Parts: sequence; C-alpha cells; structure tokens
Amino acid sequence: MNDRHVNTARATETRWLMQYYFVRTAFSALWVALAFSLGRHSPGAAAALLVVYPAWDALANYVDMARSGGAAANRTQALNFVISVLTALAALVALRAGAHWVLDVFGAWAILAGLMQLGTAVRRWKDFGAQWAMILSGAQSALAGTFFIVQSNAPTPAIEKIGGYAAVGAVYFLISALWLVVSQWRRKAAQVS
Repeated sequence: MNDRHVNTARATETRWLMQYYFVRTAFSALWVALAFSLGRHSPGAAAALLVVYPAWDALANYVDMARSGGAAANRTQALNFVISVLTALAALVALRAGAHWVLDVFGAWAILAGLMQLGTAVRRWKDFGAQWAMILSGAQSALAGTFFIVQSNAPTPAIEKIGGYAAVGAVYFLISALWLVVSQWRRKAAQVS
C-alpha cells in the first residue's frame, strides 16, 4: 500500500513538472516572438520585454518552489526567485543607464540563474531522472551570461541577444518536458509488462 502511495505521489509530481516545463516553453516562445517582432521596432516594447522576462522567471520559480515543497526543500529555486526579482528591478535601472548596462545585468543574471537551475536539476535527477537537458541549460545559461558581459558594448541590440538566449532556453524546456513524457510512458509500459 505504501509503495502505491509513493508511486502515485511520484506520478503526480512528474505530471506537475511536465506541465511546468511546457508552460515555460510556451511563455519563452511567445516572449521570443515578441522580442524579434515588437522588440526590434519599438524601444518601449523592448524595454517592457526586458523587464518582463526576469519577472516571469521569478514567478515561475516561485510557483514551482511552492508546489515542490517550499523554500526549505528548494534552496536553489528560492535563490533563483530572489535573483530574478532583483534582476527585473535592475533591468529597470539599467534601461535608463544604457544598452551595455542591460547586457551586464542580464549577463550576471544568466550566470547566477543558470547555476541555480543546474543545482535544481541535479537535485531533481534522483527523483525524476530526465534532467540532463536542464543541466545543460543551466550550464549554457552561465556561459551565455559571460558572453553577454563580454559583448555588452557590441552594436547588436540587447533584445536580439537576449531573444536568442531565451529561444535556446525554450528548446531546453521543451526537450525536458518531452523527455519526462517519454519516461512516464516507459514506466507505465514496464508496469503493464
């Protein structure tokens, strides 16, 4: 009876994580589409998108953290929430200071958030497996953040660089969601056999 309860709880958590990854994919895809359409042609839209992106990340991390046992059980997500809130606020200030400051802010955020995502994925690996894409995403985010800082004075608009970064993140979330779907199908097939 206890094993059945554990399996049911695990299946519920796996479904939650799949839904979470699919929602993150959808939001990122929409954000990227807006960044490369409105954001390229309207400085006001670009500014709004550059504040919304880390604010959304903060909200997503908070919801996932709360749904997955709270801050005490998810310290990396709690830190990621705080980092993303501070980044949204810093983006507001950086937008007034200049484009290179925006890339510096996003670079620092990408490094820190990437490391927190990597930590969360490593922690989740033992319970859910299928976290290799999130581990790669966290590492890639940290690397991209370094490039943002190095290239902060380049002429390419910040919205385009960050848009590319967000597009890659959307792909990682989609791969993770699909990998969990396949893992769940395999588990069910193994139980039937």
